[in-house]
Amino acid sequence: MSATELYTKGTRVWIPDSEEVWKSAELMKSYKEGDKCLSLRLEDGTEMENPIDPKTNQLPFLRNPDILVGENDLTALSYLHEPAVLHNLKVRFLEYNTIYTYCGIVLVAINPYEQLNIYGEDIIYAYSGQNMGDMDPHIFAVAEEAYKQMARDEKNQSLIISGESGAGKTVSAKYAMRYFATVGGSVNDTNVEEKVLASNPIMESIGNAKTTRNDNSSRFGKYIEIGFNHKYHITGAHMRTYLLEKSRVVFQAEEERNYHIFYQLCASASLPEFSALAISSAGHFHYTNQGHDIFIEGTDDVADLEKTRNAFSLLGIRGSHQMEIFRIVAAILHMGNIELKSSDREGDSCFIDQNDKHLILLSKLLGVEKTQIAHWLCHRKLVTVNETYIKPMSKQQATNSRDALAKHMYGQLFKWIVNRINKALSASSKQHAFIGVLDIYGFETFEVNSFEQFCINYANEKLQQQFNMHVFKLEQEEYMKEEIPWTLIDFYDNQPCINLIEAKLGILDLLDEECKMPKGSDKSWAQKLYGRHLQSSQHFKKPRMSNSSFIILHFADTVQYECEGFLEKNRDTVYEEPINILKASKKSELVAELFHDKESAVLSASGGRSFPAKMNLRFSKKSLPATNKEHKKTVGSQFRDSLHLLMETLNSTTPHYVRCIKPNDQKQNFRFDSLRAVQQLRACGVLETIRISAAGFPSRWTYQEFFSRYRVLMRKEDISGNDKEQTCKSTLEYLIKDPDKYQFGKTKIFFRAGQVAYLEKLRATKLFEACIMIQKVMKGWSQRRRYLQLRSSVITLQKCIRGVLARRLAEHLRRSRAAVIIQKQYRMLVVRRLYCLILEATITLQAYVRGMFARHRYHQMVEEQKAIVIQKYVRGWLTRSAFLHVRNTVVYLQCCFRRMQARRELKTLKIEARSVEHYKQLNKGMEIKLMQLQQKLDEQAKEKKNLLEKLASLNALYSAEVEKLKNEVEKERGQKTESSCIILAKEELKQLRGELEKSHVERRKIEETSSQETGNLKEKITELQRELPKIKEENRALNQKLQDQTKNMEDWLAQKVAAESKKLMAELEEERGRYQNLVNEYSRLEQRYENLEEEITFSKQIPRLRRNLSTPSSLFSDSTDQLSNISEYGDFEETASCTDSVQELDFIKTTTESELLQLQKRVHHLEWEKRNLQAELESKAQLNEAKGFSSESVYGNYKDLENENRKLKREVDRLQNIIVGGTTLKVADGEPTNFSTSKPLLNQLSFVKEESKKQHEGQCIQVQADNTEINHSVPKRKEGMSNLFGLAKEGSRMNEEDLRYAYDAVRIANRLLENQLCEHQRQRDEEAYKFQIEIRALKDEIDKQQQTLVQALQLPSEAQVDFGLHQQISRLTKENLDLMEQLETQDKNVRKLKKQLKVYMKKVQDLTVNGVTIVSDKSPDLLQRESRRKLSLQQKDSTFQGMLECKKEDEARLVRTVITELNPESVSGLLPGLPAYILFMCFRYADHTNDQQKVSSLFASTIDAIKKVIKRNSNNFNMLAFWLSNTCRLMHCLKQYSGDEDSSKLNTPEQKEQCFKNFDLTNHFRVFNDLAIQIYRQLIRAAESEVQQMIVAGMLECETIQGLSHGMPAGFRKRSTSMSEKENTFTLDSILQQFNSFWEILNRYQLDPDLIKQIFRQVFYIIGGVTLNNLLLRKDKCSWSNGVQIRFNVSQLEEWLRGKQLHQSGALETLAPLIQAAQLLQVKKKSDEDAEAICSMCTSLTVSQIVKILSLYTPQNDFEERVTVNFISYVQNQMKGRGKEGQRQLLVDTKHLFPVSFPFIPSSLRMDKIQIPESLRLSFLNRV
Repeated sequence: MSATELYTKGTRVWIPDSEEVWKSAELMKSYKEGDKCLSLRLEDGTEMENPIDPKTNQLPFLRNPDILVGENDLTALSYLHEPAVLHNLKVRFLEYNTIYTYCGIVLVAINPYEQLNIYGEDIIYAYSGQNMGDMDPHIFAVAEEAYKQMARDEKNQSLIISGESGAGKTVSAKYAMRYFATVGGSVNDTNVEEKVLASNPIMESIGNAKTTRNDNSSRFGKYIEIGFNHKYHITGAHMRTYLLEKSRVVFQAEEERNYHIFYQLCASASLPEFSALAISSAGHFHYTNQGHDIFIEGTDDVADLEKTRNAFSLLGIRGSHQMEIFRIVAAILHMGNIELKSSDREGDSCFIDQNDKHLILLSKLLGVEKTQIAHWLCHRKLVTVNETYIKPMSKQQATNSRDALAKHMYGQLFKWIVNRINKALSASSKQHAFIGVLDIYGFETFEVNSFEQFCINYANEKLQQQFNMHVFKLEQEEYMKEEIPWTLIDFYDNQPCINLIEAKLGILDLLDEECKMPKGSDKSWAQKLYGRHLQSSQHFKKPRMSNSSFIILHFADTVQYECEGFLEKNRDTVYEEPINILKASKKSELVAELFHDKESAVLSASGGRSFPAKMNLRFSKKSLPATNKEHKKTVGSQFRDSLHLLMETLNSTTPHYVRCIKPNDQKQNFRFDSLRAVQQLRACGVLETIRISAAGFPSRWTYQEFFSRYRVLMRKEDISGNDKEQTCKSTLEYLIKDPDKYQFGKTKIFFRAGQVAYLEKLRATKLFEACIMIQKVMKGWSQRRRYLQLRSSVITLQKCIRGVLARRLAEHLRRSRAAVIIQKQYRMLVVRRLYCLILEATITLQAYVRGMFARHRYHQMVEEQKAIVIQKYVRGWLTRSAFLHVRNTVVYLQCCFRRMQARRELKTLKIEARSVEHYKQLNKGMEIKLMQLQQKLDEQAKEKKNLLEKLASLNALYSAEVEKLKNEVEKERGQKTESSCIILAKEELKQLRGELEKSHVERRKIEETSSQETGNLKEKITELQRELPKIKEENRALNQKLQDQTKNMEDWLAQKVAAESKKLMAELEEERGRYQNLVNEYSRLEQRYENLEEEITFSKQIPRLRRNLSTPSSLFSDSTDQLSNISEYGDFEETASCTDSVQELDFIKTTTESELLQLQKRVHHLEWEKRNLQAELESKAQLNEAKGFSSESVYGNYKDLENENRKLKREVDRLQNIIVGGTTLKVADGEPTNFSTSKPLLNQLSFVKEESKKQHEGQCIQVQADNTEINHSVPKRKEGMSNLFGLAKEGSRMNEEDLRYAYDAVRIANRLLENQLCEHQRQRDEEAYKFQIEIRALKDEIDKQQQTLVQALQLPSEAQVDFGLHQQISRLTKENLDLMEQLETQDKNVRKLKKQLKVYMKKVQDLTVNGVTIVSDKSPDLLQRESRRKLSLQQKDSTFQGMLECKKEDEARLVRTVITELNPESVSGLLPGLPAYILFMCFRYADHTNDQQKVSSLFASTIDAIKKVIKRNSNNFNMLAFWLSNTCRLMHCLKQYSGDEDSSKLNTPEQKEQCFKNFDLTNHFRVFNDLAIQIYRQLIRAAESEVQQMIVAGMLECETIQGLSHGMPAGFRKRSTSMSEKENTFTLDSILQQFNSFWEILNRYQLDPDLIKQIFRQVFYIIGGVTLNNLLLRKDKCSWSNGVQIRFNVSQLEEWLRGKQLHQSGALETLAPLIQAAQLLQVKKKSDEDAEAICSMCTSLTVSQIVKILSLYTPQNDFEERVTVNFISYVQNQMKGRGKEGQRQLLVDTKHLFPVSFPFIPSSLRMDKIQIPESLRLSFLNRV
């Protein structure tokens, strides 16, 4: 692959820059061979020409693809070079706020100068047990890797933490030790891990100081070895220190401080214990005010000193020793203020005023003579062969001597404190392995570099050499493991530089030699260096302009050292005379101890380990004894020896590297200075790691990863079946022609640097071409679709136009034809009109003539007819009037008579209807009555027929008379003349015409008025119709408003009641959770107590194993068993014996048990009170709804009851305070406590308890008898509660527990009385309500009967009779039908009972037959197998009462058989909970015999045995589920048969007879409840241990949707873990199979469904929490495809829950944060609308979690875009309105356990029906 293929147009490169070190640019045109410059365009748009060096022909570095930017491991980058590393670190630090990044085996940590929330215990537990490459980079990941490798390889480990001052080395070391302390723990609760952590504030106080670069800079190096036993628990620790900067004690540069301990002591000078030190502000002392900055912003020196003192106490340093330490520190401060005065003008001598207050204070604090110390601070002793001289010193010499003494004092104090810390951290048991934490200074270079910088850089050279060798070794091991050919990698070897410093005649040897010379000086030493190394070593140079300095070419940089001061610092001289004065100190033995023989002191303090001292004494004698040669070692030689020892230790361990980087010198949070970062990266070896990796094969992919990632580049002919390895080989041979660019290993493919980028480019090109192809096809399809649409539109338009033209032609033809027809018709019409006119005129003439003749004839006929009609009507009227008068008279008489008879008959019917016999006669003689009624109907029909015949005869007579009258009228008419008739007719005709005209006129007027009125009415109607919609709308609005108000009121009431209920439930859950946590804590304390007892017995058996000072590996007893204090000389003193500690632990256990019992009672009472309140609230709500009341009254009553309860509680608290106060005063006065006066009170308390338990019924009857009396007695009872208990009379003292019992008893009694009153009132209201319903029904029936009677009276008499008969018949028929239905139901019940009786009889017969004959036919083996399946083979004893007698000697056997040795599989086919039933029947017999001792003994044995079984099988889910089921069953049996009314409501009469008679086992029930809680929690832990290893693999790593995710480049961390860890094979199906196993086990033992729901809710919470935590800590899993995978996996879990009917258990709600996290990975993340959608969607995620997921979101290909920083900031701002509580929490607390509740489930099984199988071997139990 040539440069022309890589450097094409558009390729991005890195070019050097003076400010930003490296700057990104883009090629404007492709590079060609021979080009002398490159055309580039920077990111700001400027264009430039970059020349190419013709000698090297070096092209600019290529930039990695954007998809690789921000990787967790720098070795995963395709192009490995300095700009890529710098850019990746910068992006992660600034954009992602991520301070940790892997670089191969190195963890790069950038100091953020801000406190981050990533070091909590939840983060520690999240990293615990995880592979290093799986999680995001973190110091905890490195610590976990070291801990895991120690446990797996059984090899010691080391954490090497280095960096500049202010880079965060100390903080990193502190967090690493915190991780080990949390994960490793300690043995037997010795709190070693707390002591290890407590050493940090002490060492920071005495060894850290403020510098210009860091406010808390460590001015010494330290190596802490944390020891572990064979179980990998912390047993102890040991600390080594290196090169304390003692010069800081007497001198500080500008804006720097001395060690923190000085300023902490000065800030706390106002404390009374420090008054004798006579110290003040730090600004008043010379040794603390030289930097002119005595304060650190954000640091509280007083609080820090308090932490230091607490740490001293925790490490066993007594208060007296602490005060001596502070006196020495104060003495050093006063020593610096001692004023030295010249005694002559030449200044050759000086003196100290004897009245100098600082001198007086110094001598007082150190316990020395002030004259001697003043003298020897100004003089020195010279010893010759013959004489001894006292020589005065000049002021400058005396000042140097004083400063040297101060430095020596502080150095000795520092070593003493370190030795005491090591003693306190010494291992209490044998050490199996250790992990060392090295916190050492990084490479330093300043403007003026002296001896300290030389030693520091020398140590860094050694560490860098060890680092290079380790990196090379790892690379070699990787190549050898994969069996690929490899060549020697050339890497920087700094051994020549190390030889220059430490080899023979090296710099250190020449320095020591010069120090031995009498007249040795810095200049002469420099000349020796020039002569020895200037020509022979390439790493040694001489400056041009100086003869007193030299230059060393270190691996990190070139450093110039000034020779001035080297000899003095290497000698580190202090005179003998002031030391002897301090040795003779009488006041402070610690001061004398510091300056005694250092060698023996070091040996005794370190337990056999000796480290060279850093200070030697220069005596005045010429020759010294041989024993003091060790003390002649210079500082350089001591440092070299200690460094060699350190390197031996590190080489014997497996190292882990942490490189701390300081991002800027201004200490600004999250500001990145590229120039400073590059300097440190070069100095700490990170770039060297990159260079070594790039020299070989830095990019490594497994075959599966390569196949998944680059599947798009594979050709069809390259794919060879299922052999992915061969497919990858064929593909690479085709893609990369140069075989040297890659190598095929056993499991991986190795690539040279840049090859992965080339493959990514090919992949992006392929995908780009595929996108273009897809776009081409899509565009062609869309264009074709558009063409077809246009073509169809054109055809449609043509069709329409042609249709219009055709229609126009047709219209023209139609119109032409119509015109012809119109003309024809018109002409015909004209001719026809003429013809019709003539015809009409002719007909009119004829009509008038004929009409005239017809009218004459008509008028004549009309007149005659009118006369006849008048006569007819007059005669008819007269006849009808006479007939109607006669008929009305007859009808009236008939009605009166019939009414009288009907009334009589109605009275008789009413009388008969009221009698019962009438109903019986009606029912019996129904057929007779029907026949009689039929006969009556026949008779009435006959009468009706006779009446009709009579009516017909009368009609015939009437018609005959009418005919006669007509004949007479005709005869009279004939007699009249025609003339008179005509005249009369004319007159009548005129009158009729006049009347007709009048009627026409009136008719017109009426029509006019009616039309006007009609118009007016129509107008009014229209107006009303217009107003009607408005009225309807107003009416509808009012109705809607009324409905809304009603609904709102109902909703408000419902919400209020629901809120109160929810609040009560939350309080109950919180109380239950606290109680269960206390139960868990109690079980832990109990277990600890048992362990301590075992250790005490063991220590009694072996009394010789005591702590011995000479044997550091001897056993050290537990801190809770035997506390040790340190004497003034550092010895350990025994403060208490074992028996005292046991008594103290017994007292703790007793008090804990009493507190737990009180809490149990409190929780039980709260639950009981809650149930009563809920029942009362529901009953009152129902009654009030029936009566029409609102729920506010119910809520008011409920609040009144609560207020009443609170008042009672306040009064009892007041009385309690009075009593306790009185008792306290008496005790304080010293009077003896007399409890005899409290006997009447205790008697009254017992009486109240007895009344509250046994006499509720009498009190309830009294309440029901007289409600008003109770209402008056309750306030009196409230006012006189003290009189009720006799407190005011006796004035006796009363303990808190008895007072609580009294309050509970009174409150329970009061509550019971109120409940009885409410129950009585409720029953009375229900009865009244029933009576009202019955009255309404009777009223409705009476109304119906009245309506029926009114309707009957309105009918005629015959119809009344028919109607009455019909009503009577229907009523009787209905009654008969009801009776028949009742008879049929009774017959059915009788038949059903007969069938059941026959079945039972048949079963009884079969059982008797089987018991006699069938058993004998079977073989013994078959009988033995069937005996395990059946409940019993014994014949039922008719006298068995459900009790089992267990003798005292058989009690242990019973417990062993039923509990300890019982296998759940052996009772799997028997009755569920059989062991619980057996134990309960034994409890029943002990109650029956009134044997309290036996009950207590059996109860204690049962509890202990179950606890032992649970402890022995703590991880056996099957066993835990079995005993949880049995414990719950035994607990429910105790409650069911306790005799309590509430618990025994569902009991049968036989079960009620089997209740306890003599003992109240309520407390036992609570203990079993606590035991069930412990078993439940252990069951959850066992389930968690089973599922824990499957969660991450099944939920995050398993590819459930094939082909969705694409592999990404793996870094070194991912590769290193795979070397020793096997790939897990867990999938989502594994989790579901485990769930099915849990489900099957829980249902096999018939646990309560509600309890099963709680178990799976907790398990699903753990799954959701662990998955979300890993997602938040794994950048590689935060992608769109992974979000789809997670959502699919969650849907599978939801489907499983629905399949098991567990979706209502609340388990789905626990997965809500995980679901929202998956949705967050899938949604768009660009615009502000997307941000608002995210805020509204992610309600279950905290703000920190949302921001973290958005920051970690990683695109899987180049077509996705990263989430911008602005978008994340916008989301963060939008979420500021959320509650702050819990919103900063990043990880889910997976250790949280929901409170568990055990619903009471009574058993329907009678005790006397239970049979015990012989397979249990319980024949020693007697059935009673």
